[in-house]
Amino acid sequence: MGGFFGVASKEDCVFDLFFGIDYHSHLGTRRGGMAVYGERGFDRAIHNIENAPFRTKFDKDVQEMKGNIGIGCISDYEPQPLLVRSHHGTYAITTVSKINNMTELSEKLFSEGHSHFLEMSGGDINATELIAALINQKENLIDGIQYALSEVDGSVSILLMNQAGIYAARDKYGRTPVVVGKKETAFCISFENYAYKNLGYTDYKELGPGEIAVITDESCLTLVKPGEDMKICTFLWVYYGYPASSYEGTSVENMRYHCGRKMAQRDNVKPDIVAGVPDSGIPHAIGYANESGIPFSRPFIKYTPTWPRSFMPTMQSQRNLIAKMKLLAVEELIRDKSLLLIDDSIVRGTQLRETTEFLYQSGAKEVHIRPACPPLLYGCKYLNFSRSSSEMDLITRRVIDRLENGNVTDEVLAEYADPESEKYEQMVEEIRKELNFTTLRFNRLDDMLDAVDIDKCKLCTYCWNGKE
Repeated sequence: MGGFFGVASKEDCVFDLFFGIDYHSHLGTRRGGMAVYGERGFDRAIHNIENAPFRTKFDKDVQEMKGNIGIGCISDYEPQPLLVRSHHGTYAITTVSKINNMTELSEKLFSEGHSHFLEMSGGDINATELIAALINQKENLIDGIQYALSEVDGSVSILLMNQAGIYAARDKYGRTPVVVGKKETAFCISFENYAYKNLGYTDYKELGPGEIAVITDESCLTLVKPGEDMKICTFLWVYYGYPASSYEGTSVENMRYHCGRKMAQRDNVKPDIVAGVPDSGIPHAIGYANESGIPFSRPFIKYTPTWPRSFMPTMQSQRNLIAKMKLLAVEELIRDKSLLLIDDSIVRGTQLRETTEFLYQSGAKEVHIRPACPPLLYGCKYLNFSRSSSEMDLITRRVIDRLENGNVTDEVLAEYADPESEKYEQMVEEIRKELNFTTLRFNRLDDMLDAVDIDKCKLCTYCWNGKE
């Protein structure tokens, strides 16, 4: 995943930029970067943040950097922001993107005279460098940014900074958010709207799908009007988004309460307690408990002072180990109890199976699992939700493949996506047995979308039903 932040200020912007970027640390733990423009021209710093948090790695840089305009990012993959010198002049650029047609785009650029791309470790092209190359194909920045948005299969949102200000572009279908904040001496641009609140900014506007705007220390001007079609990622509310976040006017925390309530209304088990897998499962569990009247409890606690987020390390075995080691049991709340446990989702199933075994070993009598979203049947094409290279990493697809003897088509998957079908019930039961749950019941897609409470046509549901 990843997130970005930018500031255009009448005063030095580095303090606001530093903390605004840091507030996106939940979106990645691979690299962080800052670039500013001031009297000394451009200045930039990029650090690996896998073994130390953003603030620690950039503490020295923030004391030395000076400028009135700045952009930066938390990136889960490529190093950025990049400094680019082109016929548009010199600019800094950072993106949040997933580009499925990178090979085709790079070959097209080579055929049109682009000379080379720098390879990252592993041989991949830096996605932000590719976006810059697309922008540079056009005579002006606005046409270039529009061209880049139109050419990408997947998604891309962009911050581009030069001495005139910060050009911000939201993905053409608005799959990720871009919001603007304002205070007396500055404007800022951000992925997360809460990132600027404690810095003294108030909400100014949300960019619409495909909208391009430029911010300076005095204004935010729309250069390209937003399009009509939006497909924002629903998983932002279910999992990715920080509890204080709000997208398209819907609070993440409040949506999760609604999700939990919807699940409770359809359930019939009577456990002793309701609990959530820290952190994103907890608000879903609170909503469930409030609706059902079953007590909410915290039978295990996540040790957070030193452990990074479990889904971020590169190796799956490391993610599983960290997820296991950072959960501490409160055995007095587990022993001889029937527990209903809510997690945001089931992807591979490995971590939730280990969590369930952990609860049984701590004396749990029953463990009822309630994922807060429907079964994931497709790998995401639009956001870097997972490092999985194959949809067969999804436990649902492995189970379906086994049940269908390898004859899996989109038509077959549509049956498994239908919560009223026999195939759906069969799939859920096979997952329950494989992961050793007492019972398993997924949230329904219609209930989850109701909990988001915006026009359903504006929500992307591809990972659940294959519909774009």
